Amino acid sequence: MIVVKKKVLAITLLLITALSYSQDRITGRDFATRSEVIAQNGMAATSQPLATQAALDILKKGGNAIDAAIAANAVLGVVEPTGCGVGGDLFAIIWSADKQKLYGLNASGRSPRSLKLEYFKNKGLDFIPSTGPLPVSVPGCVDGWFEMHDMFGRLPMREILQPAINYARDGFPVTEVIANSLETGTAALKQYPNIKETYMPGGKSPAKGEIFKNPNLANTLDKIARGGRNEFYRGSIAKSIDAFMKSQGGFLTYDDMARHTSEWVEPVSSTYRGYDIWELPPNGQGIATIQILNILEGFDLARLGFGSAEYIHLFTEAKKLAFEDRAKFYADPRFSAVPVSQLISKKYAVERRRMISPSKASKRYDPGKIEAGNTIYLTVADKFGNMVSLIQSNYRGMGSGMCPTGLGFVLQDRGEMFSLDPGHANAYAPGKRPFHTIIPGFITKNGKPWISFGVMGGDMQPQGHAQIIINLIDFKMNLQEAGDAPRIYHSGSSEPTGQQMTDGGILYLESGFRWEIIQKLLSMGHRVEWNLGGYGGYQAIMWDDKNKVYYGASESRKDGQAAGY
Repeated sequence: MIVVKKKVLAITLLLITALSYSQDRITGRDFATRSEVIAQNGMAATSQPLATQAALDILKKGGNAIDAAIAANAVLGVVEPTGCGVGGDLFAIIWSADKQKLYGLNASGRSPRSLKLEYFKNKGLDFIPSTGPLPVSVPGCVDGWFEMHDMFGRLPMREILQPAINYARDGFPVTEVIANSLETGTAALKQYPNIKETYMPGGKSPAKGEIFKNPNLANTLDKIARGGRNEFYRGSIAKSIDAFMKSQGGFLTYDDMARHTSEWVEPVSSTYRGYDIWELPPNGQGIATIQILNILEGFDLARLGFGSAEYIHLFTEAKKLAFEDRAKFYADPRFSAVPVSQLISKKYAVERRRMISPSKASKRYDPGKIEAGNTIYLTVADKFGNMVSLIQSNYRGMGSGMCPTGLGFVLQDRGEMFSLDPGHANAYAPGKRPFHTIIPGFITKNGKPWISFGVMGGDMQPQGHAQIIINLIDFKMNLQEAGDAPRIYHSGSSEPTGQQMTDGGILYLESGFRWEIIQKLLSMGHRVEWNLGGYGGYQAIMWDDKNKVYYGASESRKDGQAAGY
């Protein structure tokens, strides 16, 4: 009898042990949604699986990362029109395996040359509206595609754009995230011409699982594939945009389109604990990431720990400091002398760091003393060693609501970001590029590529970039964990449009932070609120130089997918 009981106990213990092992999380942290994706020959990470698969198809056909990134971006403009499209702008950082260096592309458009600052004053406007004809600037995306292709591409553009043409013509099943965004976007913009006809077949936006077709966009993409950038900027598409904008009382003209050019720029960088962090210079906000990291480098964040009140406090204060400079200095460098080298210097960071109280939240900071809006992000890497970090946007979701007749896409509303204060660095002027929120990111180590990454979402982007880097370097998270970790989002700093912060703003914390941490932050003077969204979307690829493989990670908050082969 005793022997039988002992056998039963032993078996029970074995079952419990086996069960406990089967339930262990080998993916690591409790907030991780899955393990990283690992592959040898190529990797793509985008915010929609159909775009990821299109990128992989291009890689398998012999295309490189640049070809695949263009293909993925074009598909995203079809399947995720709530964030991007050919009516928006584009920025990219490209690692060239052949040249062993980074290239930066600024493919943002300029304001209409016939629209003057005085127009807004005469109309009694204190700010540029979010929708309608006034915030529309030249869409730079298509020219960006061809600049990238001319410099690095392998496959013909016809083959690269064909997946997007097919999805637009034949249709695709709408995902839950996009269905929700389409419903919200069309509700806000349906009063404008062609929105209902393009995005509300049968009188409503497509629901989850429904097949959505956009034949007009298919025809537009087909014309671009056949006629190149000239078809978009000097051909029938440009003429259609000109005619439509005139009919809406707008100022964007054929001449504005024909004059457009993208610009290859030198990425700027600073070190963070031995890693080189790369961003693009203004008119974007990328250097805010570097400013935040430079300030925080003076603190032992690893000792404080992820999720601690002390870390969250310091991060928030560093963000406030960087964003006050962002509001004052970031603008089109062709119109204003932006002191980039001083803003991202270690010496300047030391001065700014001294302003932070270790125990009390600030209500406001002044900008430093300098001596004389939804988006998509994608990244692709290939078997040759090329890596592309690309971000593209309409700005506020579906943009301005200006949907040119017969073209199947909406023009961006990026001009909303101009200030109407004539003395401001980002003041509106004809032919000027507005302040931009979309930023691609890149990290190198010892002169070799390490991580291509980005975080979508307006002013969340530099905050997100900095958090990803800190998660990876200070808190030793893997690539997927770094994106899945609960995020911090501070809102309320002074804006490049001229709005000033006076009340300390709001600190939004994603679910996952403990209540006692929130209580401590409240006692420090932070105004803490919970918010379901607004924390951005993340994609990343990491190169493992030792094992010669790519790691991929994607966003759990969206439809994102990382995949390789």
